[in-house]
Amino acid sequence: MSTDAPVAKPQRVNLRRPDIMEAVREQVELHYRSQIVEKLRGRGGTLEAGGLKVRLAKEFGFCYGVERAIDLAYAARKVFPNQPIYILGEIIHNPEVNEQLIAMGIKFLSGPNKSADVEQLKENDVVIIPAFGAEMKVMEKLKAKGCQLVDTTCGDVMSVWKRVTQNAKEKFTSIIHGKALHEETKATSSRATSTHDSHYLVVLNLAETDYVCDYIRKGGDKAAFLKKFDGAHSPDFDPDRDLLSIGVANQTTMLRSETEEIQRRLRQAMVDRFGAETIDQHYRMFDTICGATQERQDALITLLHEPLDLMLVVGGYNSSNTTHLAEMSAEKVPCYFIRNKSKILSDNAILHFNLHQQEEVLTENWLPRGNVYIGITAGASCPNNIIDDTVRRLFELRGVNVDELVMAAAS
Repeated sequence: MSTDAPVAKPQRVNLRRPDIMEAVREQVELHYRSQIVEKLRGRGGTLEAGGLKVRLAKEFGFCYGVERAIDLAYAARKVFPNQPIYILGEIIHNPEVNEQLIAMGIKFLSGPNKSADVEQLKENDVVIIPAFGAEMKVMEKLKAKGCQLVDTTCGDVMSVWKRVTQNAKEKFTSIIHGKALHEETKATSSRATSTHDSHYLVVLNLAETDYVCDYIRKGGDKAAFLKKFDGAHSPDFDPDRDLLSIGVANQTTMLRSETEEIQRRLRQAMVDRFGAETIDQHYRMFDTICGATQERQDALITLLHEPLDLMLVVGGYNSSNTTHLAEMSAEKVPCYFIRNKSKILSDNAILHFNLHQQEEVLTENWLPRGNVYIGITAGASCPNNIIDDTVRRLFELRGVNVDELVMAAAS
């Protein structure tokens, strides 16, 4: 018989108490807020001087879920000022925000900033769960250790989990539109296998979806199918068995139009295979795109109707929702995806992330001479101060002081 004492359940601390939130609000605002951005929003998001016209998308930057996650991380440090605090990985996909957490003494358990390991954790250690959530096996390990969990998982992500968990209970394989190695998709996939003999398959794009649709309609080479989706399906996945009844879900930050087309194509494949009269036995879908993601995509579509000369998309290069904004922009106008103002080297040179090469590249002669109309947007993980810095840098290239410009416009 084991003599090990049972692990005591850690005491839950309500970090969202009004007094705690009030205590951290000033610190959060100091790090991430921008008066210039708020003033621009109040006047239609447009600023013009020195031959330069800049317009912000109507919706951009931090969403409620991101703000909540950051507030909780800061609150954890406030409540546990002298205790080691750990975080499973990047709280959101923005390097400046994650660097700020490191400066606050929060230790990362994975990723490029890793400085500790889950196996080192002890009872009552404080662990922050990022906004993307975490895999079930990781959560179970942390609970078994008796860690004090600060769960910042976004509510929209948890809504997807409910859907795939229901799929698992009813023996519908979850087809997840997402990136198989993304933290959110890995967390969602773990819920899709929450019951015995339940399965999932992750599809990245329309080409992979068409491959799956062809297999649904005609069957095919099982070994080739499994090789193509290696690392993107559940253990013991069998396309001949597990594509008979499917439920479509998604990583919340994917491109909505692509998700909707994936849903349509998969539904049609099931109709072709089984007939429209029995489709409910073989296919289901739910709208699980994050509301903030959709708002930012819609706002960008509206902005792209303007006669822009170019777009700047600001944010972390590994941010899925920001990447999609860059993809959408590049289809319409010259687009430069930058991490922050430091990438605008001069009015002649800019360092930006090339989506096709998946690396930063240098482009010269990027800013046209004379009158220029520039659109700016940012994903849900980009703080306002980064956008503020970008606006200031653009006008600096034309010798314009933004503070003086905004004050003059307000007077």
